[in-house]
Amino acid sequence: MVRVNRSALLYVLALGSCAFLLFQLYYYRNSGLVLFSVQQVVRSFLSAAHSCRLPVFLIDVAALNSISHNAPGHHHCNFLCSRPITAFGLNAKHWGHDVMGIFNVILSGEDPRLVGLDVSGDQVPLHLLLRRHGNIIQLVFFVERGGGFLWHGGLRLRPDQDRTFPFKHLDYGRHQGAYDRLDLVLTVLDGLDVRVPRNVTHFLLEQRHAHFLECGYRDARSFLQLYPQDLGPAALDFRRKVQTLLQISVQTLGLIQVPFWISSGTCLGWLRQCGVISYSRDVDIGVLVQDFRPEIVQVLTASGLRLKHRFGKVEDSLELSFLLDDVKLDIFFFYDDGDVMWNGGTQARTGRKFKYVFPRFSLCWTLFLELKVRVPCETLDYVRANYGDGWSVPVATWDWKTSPSNVLDNGVWPVDQWEEVIQVF
Repeated sequence: MVRVNRSALLYVLALGSCAFLLFQLYYYRNSGLVLFSVQQVVRSFLSAAHSCRLPVFLIDVAALNSISHNAPGHHHCNFLCSRPITAFGLNAKHWGHDVMGIFNVILSGEDPRLVGLDVSGDQVPLHLLLRRHGNIIQLVFFVERGGGFLWHGGLRLRPDQDRTFPFKHLDYGRHQGAYDRLDLVLTVLDGLDVRVPRNVTHFLLEQRHAHFLECGYRDARSFLQLYPQDLGPAALDFRRKVQTLLQISVQTLGLIQVPFWISSGTCLGWLRQCGVISYSRDVDIGVLVQDFRPEIVQVLTASGLRLKHRFGKVEDSLELSFLLDDVKLDIFFFYDDGDVMWNGGTQARTGRKFKYVFPRFSLCWTLFLELKVRVPCETLDYVRANYGDGWSVPVATWDWKTSPSNVLDNGVWPVDQWEEVIQVF
């Protein structure tokens, strides 16, 4: 008498059901016999994902916008219709080798930053595109990164792939993206059980500003071969304090909705060596002046920082500086001025004003010191404006009034305003 392992039998049956449903996706895509609606394609995809125990979730921008605006129910299909592409997401940790061989992989890629992810020895795709008669399901894989956020890669077109594919119509894949960890809820859309982000409005806001830049690790290794990293006790202590200051900035400024980016020498260290310039002795961040909040000083001091100085005023050349032990956090406020942006500087002893001019830039996310922080997307132009064409060569001696390539004289504060615009604590 042959004994049958019940658990193994159930697993084989489930895998067989998963394979059958996915085969149907493949068959109808290639047969040309049946024209499926978007809703039918989505239903088949969700059934296949359920059979494969893949907790996919809806990230389609148009569909989520309909949800956030409480689209009226005048039609049997309100959320998942009339679009050639429907996007879903999946946490990459749920992907397994048994599914890999079944899904019809149109586009996939491997990224070196995925080292250590347990995928049973098989590569994890960055994106899957499943096509059936003009209807496309895009499955985006989200990877949990060390900075406590979710990351997805950009689409990588293999040399043998169709170059006529309409990539411009994809909501995801034109660049890498970074998101907060997701809290999902199960809801019913057009008669289908679908997982969606609990806070749809927040997710859509993140999606519009999700562009992620990976640090240039290869170039950083080349730089560190020429200029070895200082691993002495003082340098390691400084690195720890930089990380602490940035972590405090992320937590406190995030609470009052003041977005910032790493600027000046801190940004240079990220671009050039994916790390901290040990001899810089301070941390530099930038904030758009329209994002200034009076409570910035309050929340940072409540977090253990000490206000060192306040220069300028909100309308002109505002600058705040805080101390954590012997390391300084400088917050530079940036102003729009036509085709350029600038931040100001003030010499406390003389009242002289300076202006540092940058080409216009947008903001991206990156991973720096195990923290998800913003950085100018046009990083090279930003750094070159500040440090000139020799930015890649270390310079230990730096005068903030004369050394920057983009510094301009901006007059002198009137003496009767010094009490307001030059405050040293």
